Amino acid sequence: MSTLTPQQLVAAQQAGLETLFGLTTKAFEGIEKLVALNLQVAKATLAESQELATMALSAKSPSELFALSASLSQPAAEKMAAYGRFVESLAKNAPAGSETAVAAWKSAFSAANATYESDNKAAKQFVATVAANA
Repeated sequence: MSTLTPQQLVAAQQAGLETLFGLTTKAFEGIEKLVALNLQVAKATLAESQELATMALSAKSPSELFALSASLSQPAAEKMAAYGRFVESLAKNAPAGSETAVAAWKSAFSAANATYESDNKAAKQFVATVAANA
């Protein structure tokens, strides 16, 4: 068995640190992308909710309200599915050692999905309430 020289030990430690910092950088890049995506989704959801409320208030009949509700459900579901695919793609391509970041991504997706479901339910209730009062 051969012993390592001090220079070899330093080189091995330096290589290990470079690998660690490289993986950490990749993990943070992924988190930055996820945060940016979450902000985009939140802004889009807010804008769509505002548009839905405006359209619901301007509807002239209950049938218009129900048609509005039905027309919005499918695109929103497709957006959530696309968002889920993005998160899964990030998880599959995450570097080794980034399991914690992947878990955070999945948690964020679950939270976003729950928020979407809650907003969608609230929007449908709002449309139903306006329809009942129309």
